[in-house]
Amino acid sequence: MINKKRLIQLTQKVISINSENPPGNENKLADFIQKYFKDLGLSVKIIEFAKNRPNIIVVLKGSDKKIASKESILLTPHIDTVPIGKGWKKDPMGSQIVKGKLYGRGASDDKGNLAVSMEVVNSLVEDGYQNKKDIILAATADEETGSKQGIIPLLEKGILKPRLALVLDSDEFNSIIAQKGLMHFRIKIFGKKAHGAYNWRGINAIEQAALVINKIKKMKFEYKAHKLLRPPTVNIGVIKGGDKVNIVADYCEFSVDIRFLPGMNHRKILKDINKILISEKCKFKIEIDDLQMPYEIKSGHPFVKSYLDSAKKFGCRSEVKGSEGATVITFFKKHNIFAFATGYGSSGTAHSTDEYVSVNNLYKGAMVLEEYVKKYDKI
Repeated sequence: MINKKRLIQLTQKVISINSENPPGNENKLADFIQKYFKDLGLSVKIIEFAKNRPNIIVVLKGSDKKIASKESILLTPHIDTVPIGKGWKKDPMGSQIVKGKLYGRGASDDKGNLAVSMEVVNSLVEDGYQNKKDIILAATADEETGSKQGIIPLLEKGILKPRLALVLDSDEFNSIIAQKGLMHFRIKIFGKKAHGAYNWRGINAIEQAALVINKIKKMKFEYKAHKLLRPPTVNIGVIKGGDKVNIVADYCEFSVDIRFLPGMNHRKILKDINKILISEKCKFKIEIDDLQMPYEIKSGHPFVKSYLDSAKKFGCRSEVKGSEGATVITFFKKHNIFAFATGYGSSGTAHSTDEYVSVNNLYKGAMVLEEYVKKYDKI
C-alpha cells in the first residue's frame, strides 16, 4: 500500500541530495537510491558511461518465464536536475512544504517522479505482489544535457529492452503521446578581415550572419497541422564573432534551435537553410549538435487507454497531450519500443525559481502508477 508520509519524506530526501547538471555528478543520489533498494532486499545494477554519471537499474522479476522479459514494463525517471540558480524564496533543497506544495529544485522535474516510482516499487515489495512480467525501474543520469550518459546508451547497448516504456517526466497526470522533433546546429560564417575604416576591403561575417538569420526566421515550412502540437519554431540561441569594434569581422557563429512536426523531413529543412546561405554568397559550414526525430502514437492504443483508466479510478484527470519540448520518448522509437510519458509534477514550475510539486499529486500519482503497473501485468 502506498504510504503518503513515507513518500513525502522520500521526495524531500532525494531533493536534498544535489545532482545539478551541469556540472553533472549524480553519484551521491545514486548511492542513496542503491541503498534504498538494497534495504528492500533487491539487487541493484549501477551502470556508468562516464565517471560520476551512474544509472541505477532495479528489476522486480516476473514469475512467468515465457513472457517476463519480453513483455516487461520500464518505469524511467531521471535523477539529474538543472542548476538551482539564484533568487529562491523557498529552500531549494526540499525542506519546505507550504499550503500543500513541496518546494525544491527538481520537485517537479524530476525528483518528485523519481520518488513516486521508488515508493511504488517499495509498496509492491511490501505487499508481496506477484507480478508475471518484469517490472524495471531505471533511474537515469544526464537527461538535462542530452542523455548521452543515460538512456541513449542504455538502449543502444541493449541493456534496456522493455516492451513498454513509461517515461516519468511530465506533470499533472497527462499522457504525452506526441512530440516535436528537435534539431540543434551551429552555422559558421567565414569572412575577411580589414580595418573598420576601410570596411569595403573586407567581408563582414557578422553582417552576413544577420542577413542569414533574418531569412531563416522568415522561412516558410511545409507541414501538416497537428492537433496536439503547435507549428514549427525557430530560435537563435547563441551568437558570437568578431575581435574588435574597428576590425571587419572575419568570423561569426550562431546556434539554431528548430522544433519540427511529425511528417516533416529534417534533411529538407537543412537543404533550405543551405540555399539561404548560398544566396547570401557566404563561405560557411554547418555543424549539427543534436537531432531527435518527432514521435507520435495513437491516443486509442490499449496501453494509453489503460493509463487513462487508472488515473480516472483515483479521480485524476489525465489528458492526452503533445510535447513542444524534448523528452526521452523519442529515443525508444529507434528501438521499436512503445513509449509514452507521464508524471505528477505541477504545471509550469519545472526549471523555475521556487519550483514545487503538489503533495496531493505525489500521493495520487503513486496510487495511479501502481494501479497501472498491475493493470499492465494482466494484459
